[in-house]
Parts: sequence; C-alpha cells; structure tokens
Amino acid sequence: MKSVIVLGGGMVGVSAALHLQRSGWSVTLVDRKEPGQETSYGNAGIVQSEAVRPYPMPRDLGTLLRIAMGRTNDVRYRLASLSQHIEPLLRYWWHSAPQRHREATAAWARLIAYATPEHDVLIREAHADNLVRRAGYRLLHRDPAAFELAIKAAEENQRDYGVQFRVLDGRELAKAEPLLRDDLPGAIHWLEPWTVSDPGGLVAAYARLFQRLGGKLLRGDAQTLSQTSSGWSVDTDEGPIDAEAAVVSLGPWSPDLLQKFGYRVPLVRKRGYHMHYQGGTSLDLPLVDTALGYAMAPMAKGIRITTGAELTSPDAPATPIQLGHAEAAARTLLDLGTRVEPEPWFGTRPCTPDMLPVLGPAPRHRGLWLDFGHGHQGFTLGPATGRLLAEMMNGGATSIDPKPYRVDRF
Repeated sequence: MKSVIVLGGGMVGVSAALHLQRSGWSVTLVDRKEPGQETSYGNAGIVQSEAVRPYPMPRDLGTLLRIAMGRTNDVRYRLASLSQHIEPLLRYWWHSAPQRHREATAAWARLIAYATPEHDVLIREAHADNLVRRAGYRLLHRDPAAFELAIKAAEENQRDYGVQFRVLDGRELAKAEPLLRDDLPGAIHWLEPWTVSDPGGLVAAYARLFQRLGGKLLRGDAQTLSQTSSGWSVDTDEGPIDAEAAVVSLGPWSPDLLQKFGYRVPLVRKRGYHMHYQGGTSLDLPLVDTALGYAMAPMAKGIRITTGAELTSPDAPATPIQLGHAEAAARTLLDLGTRVEPEPWFGTRPCTPDMLPVLGPAPRHRGLWLDFGHGHQGFTLGPATGRLLAEMMNGGATSIDPKPYRVDRF
C-alpha cells in the first residue's frame, strides 16, 4: 500500500487525508494542534456554493483611496507591516483586471461546483448532520443603490452558473428575521449554501472519521519535513515517521516550509478576527452586513461576528479595531448581548495573488504534493481540492483539468 504524510489538520488537510485514504493510500495526518483549531476554526461557517467568482482586489481609485485612508471596515492595514505585502498586493491587483479575473473565475467555478457534493459525502459518513443546516444565508444591504447593483450581480451569477437566490425587500427581510431592525432596504438570500454551527467541530468530526477508517493522527512539527532516499520524513511526538509521499496543507504557513526546498509561493496573508455574543436576540440565518464588511452567524457558542481582512505581520499583536466597528454596527441592527470570550480569536487566510489555490505536485521533488492557498474559501473547498489531489496522486483521470492550480505558474 502506498503511504503518505499529510501536513496540516485544517479543513483542507483533513479532507485531503480522507480522499487519499479512500483511494487506497496509508495516510498519517500530522499537525501541531488538534484538527480544526487554526484557520478552519475561525470563519463564518458557510459552505459557499454560490461563491462562483473569487474575490478580486478593488481597482477603482475611489475604493482604493477609502482603504488607504482607513475609511472602510472590510480592509485595514498596519503601515509598519505594509512593506511585507506590497509585492503580492501588486500581483493581486494585476490579476484582478477584468479579463484575468474572468479566467480565474472559470477555474475557480469548476472547483466550487464540487463543494457541497463532496461535503455531503463526508458529513453523512462523519455523522455530522447535527452541525449543518441547508438553508443558505443572507447578504444585507443598507444602501438602496448598492442593493440594486448587488441584485444585478446576483442575476448575472444565476445566468452564468445557475446559482439560486431570492431578493427580500425590507418587509420580507423583517418577516424572515423578526428580531432585526425593520427599516432596512433588503437582502439577497443565497438559497443553496450550507451553514455550520461549529466549523472547528465539523473539521474534528471529519478527523474522527479519518481515524475510524484506519488513519493515523499525530502531533508533530511540519518544519522538520525532509526528503529521504525512499520518500519523506517528519518528526512527531512518536518519533520520526516515513512515507513515500508528503502533502503540504499548512495554509498560510505552507510557503515558509516550501522555501527550504527552493519554492517561492507569494501569498496575500489576510488576518481576520471573531468573537461570540450571548444573551441578546438571535438570528435565523447568517447575515453579511455588506456596507460594514463583517458577518454575523448563529453558532453553538452564540452569535459569531467575523471581520474582513487586516494586512499585518504574522507575529503582530492583535489589533481588533475592525471587530470593534463591526460590533458597534451589529448593535444598530439587533440586541447582540454580551461578549463570551475575554479576547477575540484571530487567524490568517492564505490568498494567492491570482486567487486560485496551489494544488498539485512540487515539480522538482518527487513525492511532494501541495494543497493550500484557498483564500477565504478553504472551509468551502477543502473536500473538493482533496478529491482532485487524490485523483492526481493516483495518476488516473481527473474530474477537472488541474493545470490552472499548479505551483509552477508562479
């Protein structure tokens, strides 16, 4: 039986481990923490099957000036750390041009099409239906003009990709969310996404499924990965382990490991924050406040607010200014209650400049494979890219063309 070490216990790594296991590999999953405790823990818990277009960087001068002057809440930057981001941001801006974004969208949408079908299989096998609701989520709009533009964009997505939505005017929104303020223009209800009450819990359930099926889960240091005469080795709490192949699924930490093997993969690292609130009113479905750049989602621990992107250095202390603005904005919509945690959680989303994940073989190292850089959608896409990775590693036909995701495009 072929053997592989999968490095990384987030949604992407656990999903890759499961798909490889199902296709005949002996798999050891290695992480420094329990599965689902890093980036996969701190999201809005939405499997976004409607997200057929990756997030482009704004290119109009007005929006860029508002970001530069700190007048938006969806993007914030620390001036002292900005030099670390300049090169990947310039590449991101270049790839966000209309024609290049259309090309990225074509490759992105092919992966998104597999998001809910692949999650569905794992959810059922992991007995995790209690964590999942299949009723969509809502995009709230405060400005009528912006609402009309969003409706047109949704209609375009429906025409091009068949995604389903419903427009709710202010009266219909108030009926759907009766505890919400009742004087808002309306919302777009994306009907097909699934929402999860405990994102980290879903990853943990997938990891338990992996173990039940015979997979091995170990604590270890991914940075000790080394090539051997017969494959790859990494140090764990149980000592060194060896395998024919290794998969790097370390999210934002992946490029740091790959540097020692001579690969330079640019990432836009976007930090996000979240906090839970209890004791106030509740929400029926997750709600994204588009004007203020944050999401509110009903979770097992209460209502979770998740923020947009902060561009800072990896080791910078927490500066949850966006969370503070989001909390204040949310309190104008509903009775939020009180904070559950003493300090906010924060983590980093790994976004490639061309908005596509890195998926496939490392061209100069036999048996080394890559699966990271899913941007804001690792939680959504983990099972889809895990399937494609397993198909590639088994050398047979692939469900979609993997060429757009190869690391040598950089």
